[in-house]
Amino acid sequence: MFTTKRLAQQQSSILKSKPIAILATHGKSFYFASLFLGNEYTESAAQLYKFCRFVDDLADGADTNKIERLKNIHVCLAGEPRLNEDKLEVENFLALVKTKSIPLAAAQELLGGMISDQTPARFENTKQLLRYCHAVAGTVGLMMCRVLDCSHKDADSFAIDLGVAMQLTNIARDVLEDAQMGRRYIPSEWLNLTVLQSEPCSWVDASIDIRIEISSSIEHLLNLAEQYYESAEKGIAFLPWRSRFAINVALRVYRQIGRQLKEKKYCWWQGRQIVSAFKKLQLTILGLSVFIPKKTPTHQRKLHEPLSGLAGVISH
Repeated sequence: MFTTKRLAQQQSSILKSKPIAILATHGKSFYFASLFLGNEYTESAAQLYKFCRFVDDLADGADTNKIERLKNIHVCLAGEPRLNEDKLEVENFLALVKTKSIPLAAAQELLGGMISDQTPARFENTKQLLRYCHAVAGTVGLMMCRVLDCSHKDADSFAIDLGVAMQLTNIARDVLEDAQMGRRYIPSEWLNLTVLQSEPCSWVDASIDIRIEISSSIEHLLNLAEQYYESAEKGIAFLPWRSRFAINVALRVYRQIGRQLKEKKYCWWQGRQIVSAFKKLQLTILGLSVFIPKKTPTHQRKLHEPLSGLAGVISH
């Protein structure tokens, strides 16, 4: 059994790594789950997170040259050296790509998603939303699958689903923060004309009708996320035993964010939901269920119909 003392010892040991220190600072839910991975996998997972965090921070930062930098990284991943200031970050990532056989198409799509974020998000429909979620998070699930040495041919589809589910949760959790930056990831087809005619930055002070409409859309986001979580949960069976438990914990902790939003009646204007340390420990204990033998899952094709042609998506 994982005791509090053992977790503290594990934490002290792995925080000596710079990538893991970044994970602990910026990805608390993922860091908590990583405590159950073991040092080797934790280091590799943290290296992947470090690169993803780097490009995400660059995309969200104030650097006036950031679009060009993102495009240069994208080109470099395609094999054309065109880097100066970001060379070290990319070289470290490419070393991980080589070691773990990470598909570069996934990394390139991730960069494409970051570049698309440089214009205000305005999705028209659910398909556009899901394709964006695949670009910025489904690709990370695909790359993490390789980092954890999961080689089963059917595992990729479920790994993508976990990334998509987590990104949908992110969007639901961060509606307030995104609105304050003028971003709206909720598809137009989910919203009424009153909301569509308003600027996202005005939502906090808007009428109760607008708040309720957005709350309804957050409920829709989380219901959609549940479909992908349910699929991802089944796919955990393809992972090696040690990483199986850690990923199950990560899934449960992230899923809890949406469940807390639901408990709070989707009151997005009150700020983001945070999963407490006590709740994380509860979810960790529940995560032991991953060791109960289950049937080999079959992926639901309908979940990937909107993702046709994207990295790791199987054509049928």
